[in-house]
Amino acid sequence: MNIISAKNLNLFYGTFQALHNINIDIEQREITALIGPSGCGKSTFLRTINRLNDLIAGVKITGAVTYHSKDIYDDSTDVTELRKNIGMVFQKPNPFPMSIFDNIAYGPRLHGSRNKAELSELVEYALKGAALWDEVKDRLKKSALSLSGGQQQRLCIARALSVSPDVLLMDEPTSALDPASTMKIETLMEELKKDYTVVIVTHNMQQATRISDKTAFFLNGELVEMGLTEDIFSVPKDKRTEDYITGRFG
Repeated sequence: MNIISAKNLNLFYGTFQALHNINIDIEQREITALIGPSGCGKSTFLRTINRLNDLIAGVKITGAVTYHSKDIYDDSTDVTELRKNIGMVFQKPNPFPMSIFDNIAYGPRLHGSRNKAELSELVEYALKGAALWDEVKDRLKKSALSLSGGQQQRLCIARALSVSPDVLLMDEPTSALDPASTMKIETLMEELKKDYTVVIVTHNMQQATRISDKTAFFLNGELVEMGLTEDIFSVPKDKRTEDYITGRFG
């Protein structure tokens, strides 16, 4: 079942067109990997899914992006609610300069949770969901900035989970991490897809083959092709896809 769809999506930064006529369906409870060379539109497309491009001056969008069949760019869309349902994890871990507990409780408090017992339950639920609870349960009052890079990234995943999202967007979440931390995040993503829809931008093609169900190849702002990951990497339909995944460019 499709949870997110883009139809004839075009995006402009001023006069520069960054996305050209994107048509894509993202399935519920799957991991979809977006691959392609730098500057090809992957992260721009990811940010259209929860309207983060609204924060950039001069952006113009045509076409439609739907979430549960509702156009997210319609004037009636509650953008705060949209971003609660469609969470984002960035390339560089960005914990808030506050305690581990307060980092996770921040979102629920923002959305009205004040009850201490309820917040404690949510914090434990989110940290367990991000496979971090056992490592930090005895130091929840310590600064989140005291965590390692890999732990900080899992904390940011937990922070996204704390408001019970439907979809998790991940923009190269392991590019700043060592191999051991990368493996933990990849294992975590396999678990997360049981309950969430995950869309990940990655430059690491081995990572895409390891974790994703479907892969979409972007080039120069266009979606060249999308399909089952095993098909994209073994029998791509477009020569440009084959050239990219075999290392001829990019």
